[in-house]
Amino acid sequence: MAEESTEMEIQSATEPESLPAKPIFKPLKAHEMSDGRVQFRKVSVPPNRYSPLEKAWLDIYPPVYHQMKVDIRMNRGSRKVELKTLADTPDVSYLHPRSHARVDELYVESFEIKDVKTPKGEHLSRAIGRLSGKGGKTKFAIENSTKTRIVIADTRIHILGAFSNIKIARDSLSSLIMGSPAGKVYSKLRAASARLAERF
Repeated sequence: MAEESTEMEIQSATEPESLPAKPIFKPLKAHEMSDGRVQFRKVSVPPNRYSPLEKAWLDIYPPVYHQMKVDIRMNRGSRKVELKTLADTPDVSYLHPRSHARVDELYVESFEIKDVKTPKGEHLSRAIGRLSGKGGKTKFAIENSTKTRIVIADTRIHILGAFSNIKIARDSLSSLIMGSPAGKVYSKLRAASARLAERF
């Protein structure tokens, strides 16, 4: 009899107990997360990106509205893009694209024009002018090619970006300070950007 009871104990120990069914929670909609309030965001458009944005607007609008279920409009008066959640917006983070972005380690490098060359008087103002270019065209070209952000504050220059990208941007800016024509800098920049793209 004792043997039978030990056998029964062993059997009951090996048989797993049935667990209660796992609860299934549906993801919350955007309006449910914020107590039914509409989430709203305004994104400023830089002056150099406004015209390209206007041209591409009809391509941008449909996927944002129909697929992401986010209401979007361009406010021409304030030059901002306004985003708003709808009742069926699946994810409130769609209003904050930074949460999706993969950002490499960012660095800031600062240097003075005199670290490269010591121009004086008119030569200094010409060097600063070459860095920006007409209407900021040269600065924007370097920023867009190297995926960096450049701030020219009088004779001091600040560059924000990934380490390798900062080096390319600084080399381009240094060439301009030394007097290289913008066309020559652009062609070197294209070659460096192509090399950078191959590495990733």
